Amino acid sequence: MDQVLEWRSQSRLLDEVAQALRERIYAGVYAPGATLRQERIATEFGISRTPLREAFRVLERDGLVVNKPGSGVRVATADLPKLLDAYAVREAMDGVAARNAAERATSGEIAKLAKLVDLQKKQIADWNPSAYSQSNVDFHLAIIGAARNASLATLVPLLHLTSQVFAPAFALSSERASAAVAEHSEILDAIQQRKPDEAERVARAHIHATAVRLKAQLAEPQTRIEA
Repeated sequence: MDQVLEWRSQSRLLDEVAQALRERIYAGVYAPGATLRQERIATEFGISRTPLREAFRVLERDGLVVNKPGSGVRVATADLPKLLDAYAVREAMDGVAARNAAERATSGEIAKLAKLVDLQKKQIADWNPSAYSQSNVDFHLAIIGAARNASLATLVPLLHLTSQVFAPAFALSSERASAAVAEHSEILDAIQQRKPDEAERVARAHIHATAVRLKAQLAEPQTRIEA
């Protein structure tokens, strides 16, 4: 890449390097299964290998990379059974986030959610999987922010992992995205109406619907998932 990287703080270099790597993985610059070559990345980033190795360990804890002796560091691949486990966790946590957002969101935060749903409807009309994947993440991040629940911080990397890193491996269709946007509208309505129970119910149902689709895909003999 030709991007020029400038590190703001030597004392927080590890955090900045880890975040730069995360953003590249989220954007698909480093695809699932890609080998992350330390020497090349260290040269490109203008850093030594020590903070890079530490950053890789951080990403490994996030579930974004795997480090196997003899094969080096690779971006995690789309293991469908593990992804289903991740969605089971998301179902519970997204429900809590929506409930808290219904209780705590400001009018400005609700307006932001409404704008994101409107944007997604336009993206469905002129189908762009990459743009939709990003706006989908933005919608769920906005709910997490509006929830004001510090314990939901662990949901953020899980959200990126399920919705961005592995999304291309499962051929997101405009039909499923259209159904998801309708579900987003239901979540938004419950938050706007300050109905915590309903917000949690529809948020959980939204994630569960995705898990059901993935289970059906797992049951198909022709399904090929990179191991």
